[in-house]
Amino acid sequence: MTTSTSATNPPVTTRIGVLTLAVMNVASVVSLGGLPSEAKYGLTAVFYYVFAAVFFLVPLGLVAAELATGWPQRGGVFRWVSEAFGARWGFLAIFILWVQTTIWFPSCLIYGGSALAFAGPSLNWDEALAANKHYIALIVFFLYWTATACALRGVAVVSIIARWSGLVGTISPAILLIVFGIIYYHSGRPMYVEIAWKDLVPDFSNFDNLVLAAGVFLCYAGLEMNAIHVEDIRNARRAYPLAILISALIIVAIYTLGTLTIALIIQPGQIDLTQSLLVTYRDFFRLFDIAWLSPLIAMALALGAFGAVTIWIAGPSTALVDVGRAGFLPPFFHSVNRHGAPDRIILAQGCVVSLLSVLFILSPSVEATFQILNQLCTILFLAMYMLMFAAGLRLRYSQPDVQRAYVAPGGLVGMWIFGGAGFMASFIAFALSFMPPSQISIGSPAAYSSILIVSFILALAIPLLLYAQRKPDWRLSSEEDFEPLSDQAPK
Repeated sequence: MTTSTSATNPPVTTRIGVLTLAVMNVASVVSLGGLPSEAKYGLTAVFYYVFAAVFFLVPLGLVAAELATGWPQRGGVFRWVSEAFGARWGFLAIFILWVQTTIWFPSCLIYGGSALAFAGPSLNWDEALAANKHYIALIVFFLYWTATACALRGVAVVSIIARWSGLVGTISPAILLIVFGIIYYHSGRPMYVEIAWKDLVPDFSNFDNLVLAAGVFLCYAGLEMNAIHVEDIRNARRAYPLAILISALIIVAIYTLGTLTIALIIQPGQIDLTQSLLVTYRDFFRLFDIAWLSPLIAMALALGAFGAVTIWIAGPSTALVDVGRAGFLPPFFHSVNRHGAPDRIILAQGCVVSLLSVLFILSPSVEATFQILNQLCTILFLAMYMLMFAAGLRLRYSQPDVQRAYVAPGGLVGMWIFGGAGFMASFIAFALSFMPPSQISIGSPAAYSSILIVSFILALAIPLLLYAQRKPDWRLSSEEDFEPLSDQAPK
């Protein structure tokens, strides 16, 4: 209920509790589709998850909170990077975020399409259908354009899909998977991974074994979305780091236990990036004589993928149109429909996704395409995060007097610790991401690396060319609520 304000009655504001924010962080980050990638590592996956959480996930949450409260104006990562390094780099950051999500959609929907295939009556038939490139291309096309239609209906429709898809398609299956894994571990049945401390630390001498581990960073992406809520927490300086710590522990627990569950019952050489999660559920259901649940969990996982795509269609596209209307995109892309959705940007994104679906037919396998798209997503996301971490450090020097409602623990030294750790971890994973993985058949290793390098250069070139060609009439005259950048920002 809204109350009137006066000198004696201050406005009533809603306060978010520590546990509430922690749950919001978990819902924003956790996705089950990437578990099979790390299950190939067995127990060493635990090392990668913990390493990425300590040196990337926690720093990401703390640095993003400081940036979000110091510069809460519209624009998000565009504004943060622009204030630090100028509008050219800010536009690059927001554009590659949009490109990254565009490329991520097919890989996410490959997982969703595989889940739908496993709703059938026969395991052999389901596995064959999930591996069929023509089926995957068709289902990606169908699911994506259905999600686009929902996103074009505005935030009200997207929020309903987000709520139910998160609960039914992500949280519930994750809990079920972990419970089954614990029961299986204590059942005395044969296991394909040995729980031994000597296997915890990976072999760092073989770098191509580390490539899939870089995908852990993509699993942790998205925590910065909730940083803006730090101002809604009572005693934020103490409570917000606690919420980050709690959510990080929950996220790591879900990923590590879920990954190990897959590794327990599927031989490492037989783990498929798109199917093994579904096979794990089916094997568990048969083991406990509840095989009738298999089609239901398959449809729930497909709903989770569909919901995630719907949410990410709406988010970055809305941020990009805000920046575009401030003078960084041609007027054609300024269009917003009656529901407030950036229709032309979303439709342009849909055309790119449709073209990407052709890759499924041309690639050596569905799994190879899934790996290439996932790795390219990781590369682009990490490039954006490196800019963000660098911006947090730069702004401590270039704009020290800006009031930040939340400051990363430890002052300037703390920012160097958290921002520096996040930047270095992102850089290491970024460099590893261009190397072909040894565990997956991806065709020619040279072609694999070339595709990633050329695609990354193209993703950088497009926004830089757009920025160079921008014109004064690109700024929408009515766009008054997009505040200009600070005069203190470097030119």
